[in-house]
Amino acid sequence: MTTLPPLVPMLVALIGGYLLGSIPVAVLVAGRRGVDPREVGDRNPGFWNVRERLGRRASVPVFAGDMAKGVLAGLLGLLAAGGHTTGPGVVAGPSAPAAYLAVGAAMIGHAWPVFAGFRGGRSVLTFTGGIAVICPPAFLLALAVMGVTFLLTRSFAIGARAGVFAIPLLQLPFAPIGHVAATGALMCLIGLRFGQAALAARRT
Repeated sequence: MTTLPPLVPMLVALIGGYLLGSIPVAVLVAGRRGVDPREVGDRNPGFWNVRERLGRRASVPVFAGDMAKGVLAGLLGLLAAGGHTTGPGVVAGPSAPAAYLAVGAAMIGHAWPVFAGFRGGRSVLTFTGGIAVICPPAFLLALAVMGVTFLLTRSFAIGARAGVFAIPLLQLPFAPIGHVAATGALMCLIGLRFGQAALAARRT
């Protein structure tokens, strides 16, 4: 069996992840109904804005598509580097850097998509889909946190935030601290995008 040079999986993860993330799901879905989500509402081409503008049914494929970008990017990085995982399916060994790179690249692609004029969203769902590959147990526990929070608050938005913010803590029992730090770094990209959106809102 021929072993690929270490640089090849990383390039596959980087380029493939970015191109996957650049698929403008919200723009494509909303565009079929004559709406550009980058020009209405909070101008974020993502699930929430499409839901607010076009309703729950129209937003379902956006939710699924944006999450799928993270899942596919994570799988691309994982498999390109040999598919190394632990018993619970957590990425391990040389597959971990490639998987993280692919998910990060997908998040960057979602935020600055080459196929949509570099005007993208905040990458929350793409991040979440990537975590489903990087650390499946943490992803499932995050869903549980989201569900419990939703039952207590009756707010899907609050439940979703609680689930996402809990991910690094939920990952700790299953992954090395370096992986948890890498997850935090990915979340910093989400924070950057929210910060940019807040600044843009002040200027308008």
